[in-house]
Amino acid sequence: MKTDLFQAPDYYNIDDLLSDEHKMVRNAARDWVKREISPIIEEAAQKAEFPKSIISGLAEIGAFGPYIPQEYGGAGLDQISYGLIMQEIERGDSGVRSTASVQSSLVMYPIWKYGTEEQRKKFLPKLATGEWMGSFGLTEPDHGSNPSGMTTNFKDKGDHYLLNGAKMWISNSPFCDVAVVWAKNEEGRIHGLLVERGMEGFTTPETHNKWSLRASATGELIFQDVKVPKDNLLPNKSGLGAPLGCLDSARYGISWGAIGAAMDCYDTALRYAKERIQFDKPIAGYQLQQKKLAEMITEITKAQLLAFRLGQLKNEGKATTAQISMAKRNNVDMAINIAREARQILGGMGITGEYSIMRHMMNLESVITYEGTHDIHLLITGADITGIPAFK
Repeated sequence: MKTDLFQAPDYYNIDDLLSDEHKMVRNAARDWVKREISPIIEEAAQKAEFPKSIISGLAEIGAFGPYIPQEYGGAGLDQISYGLIMQEIERGDSGVRSTASVQSSLVMYPIWKYGTEEQRKKFLPKLATGEWMGSFGLTEPDHGSNPSGMTTNFKDKGDHYLLNGAKMWISNSPFCDVAVVWAKNEEGRIHGLLVERGMEGFTTPETHNKWSLRASATGELIFQDVKVPKDNLLPNKSGLGAPLGCLDSARYGISWGAIGAAMDCYDTALRYAKERIQFDKPIAGYQLQQKKLAEMITEITKAQLLAFRLGQLKNEGKATTAQISMAKRNNVDMAINIAREARQILGGMGITGEYSIMRHMMNLESVITYEGTHDIHLLITGADITGIPAFK
């Protein structure tokens, strides 16, 4: 079995900015990834299978709702700890991080923030342990960047709601126990509903033939006259701002996670360049390879500082949607460019499953699109600085 030799780059001594708790949480996640993810992930990606055996381990390292209060089963950690966990998991694989991101920010977060006390006590502890897995239904076949156009809807039938519609590109869908589904009521107002596995008319077909996030389970959520108990409505926030608030939390986690993927590509390329001999010396000794490696570590360092400062703002309750968009867009773009450059350093070996780079590159093609496309995040920044939305 191949040994995981990863060494995390820290060119600006950013570890000095972390608390002892931050480093303990980060190191626990890092060690778990080396032990449990690295040995199996290439085979899982080749087979296009999500390794369900890792769910309990993700729970043990606090990857499910790390910032959820302990009274509901969470770890009660701060936002920087959450980011560091996502960084380490995505260093292993973006698809595995997606599983944790959805569970934490798109399922547990809305139940915690928008749900009743009864809903919190019923769902959150089981989601925190991974006994139950969740999914998040916002994107529809005809409504991606414009979620306000959704057609999924529910009608009040007296003692229950009747839900109809479909969602697609849903992580965790094929095996989820509960889905946080966003739908319009009869007045056109968006609300969140908790749809549970086993409700008649609720199906979750899996999406196959993906070239990206192959070790993550993706599917649809289909609702055909699903009777949803009224107790399953999230009552404390409605309107488009409710699901977008969840996406802020998830995008924040992605801004850290992408750094992990970039770190892994950089570390792999650096080690290979020192070992690969051409023209009687390591290719790391040639100017063009040094240019690639120097630019990689520079961009990783900039992304680390961006994410760390954003984490401080999140802890203080001051991070804006536009700031989160900037970090998500910048850091994913940084990571995918590093993956491409790292692949070139490895030459033909870079496309093989012996190394992680091509898998990261393919995964990041999804990450750069989901939870707000690269272009939409640019326009969010543009609207923020000019006050003029360009996408309306």
